[in-house]
Amino acid sequence: MRVLGVDPGSRFMGFGVVEEKKGRLVHLGHGVIKVVESAPLAERLKDLHAALSAALQRYKPEAVAVEGLFTFRNARSALVLGHARGVALLAAAQAGLPVHEYAPASVKKSVGASGAGNKDAVARMVRTLLGVDEATLERADASDALAVALCHLNQFRVGMPRASAPSNGKRKGAASVLADRLSSAYQRPEARR
Repeated sequence: MRVLGVDPGSRFMGFGVVEEKKGRLVHLGHGVIKVVESAPLAERLKDLHAALSAALQRYKPEAVAVEGLFTFRNARSALVLGHARGVALLAAAQAGLPVHEYAPASVKKSVGASGAGNKDAVARMVRTLLGVDEATLERADASDALAVALCHLNQFRVGMPRASAPSNGKRKGAASVLADRLSSAYQRPEARR
């Protein structure tokens, strides 16, 4: 399964593409969509939509995972971020892709950072899990987007019925690969029955 993760923002929108291939997590690409900060909000949203649509066309994911909102003290900031999230949801819907949303704490926990962990902890875990060089992750927006994609792959594999796995036990799903690479503090949830 190929997933494009999105870390929404009205000035910087991160995206990251991860695929599970034969039980391995493979980094396919990432980027940060930057818009002109002084441009009117409508223009920034239009530019974000065009660039994200181009990324969806280029990478051809099977699903899109978007990080949800977290608590804001400033209502205006929350509203503007909501607009950027709406752009991501719209672009995915226009591409005919299923969209999955994950709370920021769930995304952090899925890569082995604590729910209250900072962006550096998330970036470090993403680099470790995907073998991405630190220099290529120019902003935390890209590593956060890759973490969102990893979160969806983890949730997708955990939610799969056990009967779909080969009986020889040789192939490991993304959730097993992810759990094997994380610290011992990580507890993989039991599969749904």
